[in-house]
Amino acid sequence: MEEVFAVMSAVSTGDAAARVSLPADPDLDDLPTRFAVGLNILLDDLAHRLDERTRLEDRLRQAYKMEAVGNLAGGIAHDFNNILSVILGFTDLAVSSLGPQDPLRPDLVEVMRAAERARDLTAQLLAFSRRQLRVPKVLDLNQVLRGMERMLRRLLHESVELTLQVEPQVDKIKIDRSQLEQVVLNLAVNASDAMPHGGRLSINTATLQLDDDYVAEHQEVRPGRYVMMRVSDTGMGMPSTVQARLFEPFFTTKEDGKGTGLGLATVYGIVKQNGGHIEVASAPGRGATFEIYLPACAENAEPEVSSSATRPTRGAGTVLLVEDDAQTRGVVRAILARNGYTVLEAQNTGDALLIGEQYSSTIHLLLTDVVMPRMSGKTLAERLLSQRPRLKVMYMSGYPREALLQHDVLESDVCFVKKPVMPNDLLAQVDAVLNRD
Repeated sequence: MEEVFAVMSAVSTGDAAARVSLPADPDLDDLPTRFAVGLNILLDDLAHRLDERTRLEDRLRQAYKMEAVGNLAGGIAHDFNNILSVILGFTDLAVSSLGPQDPLRPDLVEVMRAAERARDLTAQLLAFSRRQLRVPKVLDLNQVLRGMERMLRRLLHESVELTLQVEPQVDKIKIDRSQLEQVVLNLAVNASDAMPHGGRLSINTATLQLDDDYVAEHQEVRPGRYVMMRVSDTGMGMPSTVQARLFEPFFTTKEDGKGTGLGLATVYGIVKQNGGHIEVASAPGRGATFEIYLPACAENAEPEVSSSATRPTRGAGTVLLVEDDAQTRGVVRAILARNGYTVLEAQNTGDALLIGEQYSSTIHLLLTDVVMPRMSGKTLAERLLSQRPRLKVMYMSGYPREALLQHDVLESDVCFVKKPVMPNDLLAQVDAVLNRD
């Protein structure tokens, strides 16, 4: 109301143009017209401010939801990943020791599948809350998509046609590969579910420059060069009411038991965590288009390391294993010992330092948890390296990213294995670290 009185005062004193920027027009010389035009301009301005306030309040509510889910996910992630390490690790070891026709093998495979679903759900919670543990690498988006094409075709309904059209040369991006694959898979599954009677899924890539004009309309975006991935489907589409809640955690339009409501929330969290931006265009009966923008990276792409389902060859060497959770320590010890390594166990950093002082032979590798009582894995490694300069170091953790950054691990050390620990992943990384020059 104060602004209305100000306009009325400005009109009455002939100073309305200065206060509300009235256009110069001889038809506006009479007082009633000047007042009406000034009031309309003011009301338009107030409506704009109200819309902007509503948008900010919506973003704030979304931020509170993300914070709440993040606190929940971060709180349970470490303990839950330790438990899953034990279940997945010992089950994998048991399956690998059984013959193909053993009657127990199918039962153990089902146990592994259930544990993997629990692992993936934990990862989705962390990804949505932007606390997922990640190891960013410089990647070629086109190369990643081509590598996933066969898997995507198997994943989609048979009646869905997949079209992959990539720009010949796109800039590189820096992102955790598993996160990028998760984004693609979640968008593809979401599109496939929207086309129960068949349709076409198209994935396109391009490099774009987002200028100041674009940023003015998307205030959360920084100007610069971006790599864009467009995922479009010819499905049923979405009304605006659904689009408004699309990235909310646990929001789903699917039947009970058919979806967790975390797929698109996970996509949103990953994109934002990597400094990106996401846009959605859809209408009922007209399909949906998701455009993912990730900051371009000037570095060269890192060479791809082919993964193998077979267990690495037997290793050799002595590993000092430091882990305060007894069950997790037990499964990691079993994985290493059964594959040829000599394992020295320490349940805390004090025991590890004592072993470092008293063990007379060579210790080739320190494999330590990051977050432990009294001393972090990083500090432990520094203390042991002062005694044994040739010691190689490898970290493992199930804590979210923020906890590891506080311990100065992620950004400076690439020798890292994420919990829950899988035997093949652990053995491959240990072998790589020990054989590094």
